[in-house]
Amino acid sequence: MATLRLKPSLHHHTKWNPRSNQKLRNYSNWNPRLNHKLRNSTFSGLNCIYKRFDIRSFSKIKPGVVVRASSTNTSVEEAVASDVLFTETFQLKRSEKVEGKISVRVDHQKDDDKSQVAIGCNLPGKWVLHWGVTYYDDVSSEWDQPPPDMRPPDSIAIKDYAIETPLKKSPLAVEGNSLYEVQIDIKVNHSVGALHFVLKDEETGAWYQHRGRDFRVCLLEDLQDENDKVGDKKSFSLWPGDFVKMPEVLLTAIKREANGQEPNGDGKDARKKAKLIEEFYDEYIFMKEKMVGNYLTVSVQENEEKNKALVLFDTDLPGNVIIHWGVCRDNGKKWEIPQASHPPSTNLFRKKALQTSLQFKENGGGSWGLFTLDKELAGLLFVLKLDGYTWLNNNGSDFYIPLSAEIGTSSVRPTEKINAPEGHKEEDISNDVKNDTWTIEESGSSQLEKSQSGANSPVSRVSYTDEIINEIRSLVSDISSERSANMKSKDARESILQEIEKLAAEAYSIFRSSIPTFLKELVSEPEIEKPQPKICSGTGTGYEVLCQGFNWESHKSGRWYSELYEKAADIVSLGFTVIWLPPPTESVSPEGYMPKDLYNLNSRYGTIEELKTLVRRFHEVGIKVLGDAVLNHRCAHYKNQNGVWNIFGGRLNWDDRAIVADDPHFQGRGNKSSGDNFHAAPNIDHSQDFVRNDLKEWLNWLRNEIGYDGWRLDFVRGFWGGYVKDYLDATEPYFAVGEYWDSLSYTYGEMDHNQDAHRQRIIDWINATNGTAGAFDVTTKGILHSALGKCEYWRLSDQKGKPPGVVGWWPSRAVTFIENHDTGSTQGHWRFPSGKEMQGYAYILTHPGTPAVFYDHIFSHYRDEISALIGLRHRKKINCRSTVEIRKAERDVYAATIDDRVTVKIGPGHYEPPSGSQNWSLIAQGQDYKVWEVL
Repeated sequence: MATLRLKPSLHHHTKWNPRSNQKLRNYSNWNPRLNHKLRNSTFSGLNCIYKRFDIRSFSKIKPGVVVRASSTNTSVEEAVASDVLFTETFQLKRSEKVEGKISVRVDHQKDDDKSQVAIGCNLPGKWVLHWGVTYYDDVSSEWDQPPPDMRPPDSIAIKDYAIETPLKKSPLAVEGNSLYEVQIDIKVNHSVGALHFVLKDEETGAWYQHRGRDFRVCLLEDLQDENDKVGDKKSFSLWPGDFVKMPEVLLTAIKREANGQEPNGDGKDARKKAKLIEEFYDEYIFMKEKMVGNYLTVSVQENEEKNKALVLFDTDLPGNVIIHWGVCRDNGKKWEIPQASHPPSTNLFRKKALQTSLQFKENGGGSWGLFTLDKELAGLLFVLKLDGYTWLNNNGSDFYIPLSAEIGTSSVRPTEKINAPEGHKEEDISNDVKNDTWTIEESGSSQLEKSQSGANSPVSRVSYTDEIINEIRSLVSDISSERSANMKSKDARESILQEIEKLAAEAYSIFRSSIPTFLKELVSEPEIEKPQPKICSGTGTGYEVLCQGFNWESHKSGRWYSELYEKAADIVSLGFTVIWLPPPTESVSPEGYMPKDLYNLNSRYGTIEELKTLVRRFHEVGIKVLGDAVLNHRCAHYKNQNGVWNIFGGRLNWDDRAIVADDPHFQGRGNKSSGDNFHAAPNIDHSQDFVRNDLKEWLNWLRNEIGYDGWRLDFVRGFWGGYVKDYLDATEPYFAVGEYWDSLSYTYGEMDHNQDAHRQRIIDWINATNGTAGAFDVTTKGILHSALGKCEYWRLSDQKGKPPGVVGWWPSRAVTFIENHDTGSTQGHWRFPSGKEMQGYAYILTHPGTPAVFYDHIFSHYRDEISALIGLRHRKKINCRSTVEIRKAERDVYAATIDDRVTVKIGPGHYEPPSGSQNWSLIAQGQDYKVWEVL
């Protein structure tokens, strides 16, 4: 019997994009709804007989072939098997959710003046507590490591901010029930105000949090607040994947030094005066996914009816199992739907496939089904749909069952390998299965494709990158050893972190070295490098320049898409690589930011067909397209019985369960919001599975139907960034950026020099997305306002001599800008200082981050100056990870050198780059700005 293994389908956070031409991965929520470019076929010849049968009718199955099915009392009336053509048993892997409890117990020992915190889990597994503390006098800061005598045995230090301690089986466990626990002793002289943790499942790599945030256990009564209230059991959330990323490590070190945060014992006296909390015990429900194995056996036999094949499905999968299927007429495996009669319980799925429910076995051990098909067909194509949104496929491809004897006969021999499709050698297919590299063609047909990635890479390049990796590891070790030796030199750490950033940028540049170069004598102007395939949704290639392709008035013409179509060639000639289009959906407001029916894309900007044409046009000229996705809120179609607008219509006809419970205006019945409320429309509850599944399906529809390459995400402050990660994993965008907007810090109306708290909130959101999205650098915009508007250019350097915005802490995820449709245009909510616009663009177009240019400025008298700066950026390969050395930051002048290749000066003051070994040439200048490049 030939056996084909299915890889586990675990990742609930990512959905396969079936029209992409990329290699596939296995995901249990793979959605084949858009998989097949099917047409209504006009041919006939398919006759499916779906009746109860006697398994003994398969009497001529050859030795070694096992067909599992329940026995029934009725034999097949219209089809009697005569010979076995094919049989295959597929080993299926799927995930099941199991409910567990996380317990938190605090015992206070008054005599010893100490407390003990016990954290446990009742599910078996390799559990690790990832934890840290905050001190009484610094409870709002980041985590710190606890004192050494507070750490339980087998604890491991994670950098300088956390501890990981394994949970061990507790002797308190009752027979038949597991309890894995860790106990932490806290003494009064520790000055600890609160303990923070997340729980990690080492077996799956998943992280369990409290309401999308770190779990916090306050140890003093006066530190408690509503968010720390013990007993709120609603929402432990799951994070699949790695928790600690290199950017987080780098940022943590920088942020601590910038804030001057060091663990100390200054809070001891205050702690002694504070009252310890009373003893308590509470439990918190969470859901864990575990892997379950099942089988599916498919057998094909000849039927006594002329040119018919009897196909038997037998599986032990529980619950309702649906065969999502079609047929093909050749080895191209193009799905087709017959017009002949279909089995009972069969539905036509969007004119693209058929869905037939299998029948339950009488013994309750699974389900089975029987089809009779025309043998003139080449094969049967199908995938399995289980309860909800779980789909099982064959290593990212459709299951394929050959129906003709010529194709399938050899499969019944027990020693036979998987049959090679026409045009493939058998050994090639074996290698393909081992390499697990599956692709899908644009036509929608599935095929194997042998992996050859890296086959042509020079050995020298590999060894060179290995050297860089080893250097980075060595530098990270230096940081760790320095900390372990209590060497607190900030300059030393700064130098090491800078070196790591440079090495990372150097390693990244290797991936772009395959771009063809051009001899200077062959071109009149330097060529702009073409973007490489997607590196990360948070950065794109790293060399992107974003054009905002609309303003607040763009909807008024009613033909905005057509107007942009005519400007596509002009936009690419200016050097833009990505364009951000306005919200496409039907909206209560004409600008599109009050969406109603998400699937209705006939808006004030144009029709859905005009939008498709526009996107195709931008793709033709080499520009990626971002859709403006408003996910935080949605306007309702109908009122409820109380006259409140909270019932939705259209294709996503949600009720009030889709609205957060703490939105005071719309009487939602969902859970509490994970962010800030937007009071003009119902705020969507993203903690609901049906909401997230519907939104992921909608976003994938936009990707495939319209052709969007990525997203600009509106008002992301309204919901947890972990949900954004879920949406981005499901849609795999080329580039994504979120709008996280709140106020900077002011004192008596004067902007504070230190804006670390503001940029920290933006970075916290990026961290919550696991770095899958960038964010608009609102901090940098605000600081530029004061620096340029009040001639206070000293503001452009923080206390560490770095850029003071997000671009100074996490440049690769910072999308810099000076104006957009809200701040400028006819709204003018926060307009950039008049006459200073080109100084602002001289800053963001020469600095790291991903710069965004506003539409109104592109098509204005600034056009040529902006184009020159973009050209310089491409020519000198300035990217989102470039390094900055600030040369001068005084009252009337700011100057910096980027990557040792470009120097910029803004402000009325004087600055010239020093003459020396480098030959600087003035390349661009305007009112109060100059830019030089190294020749």
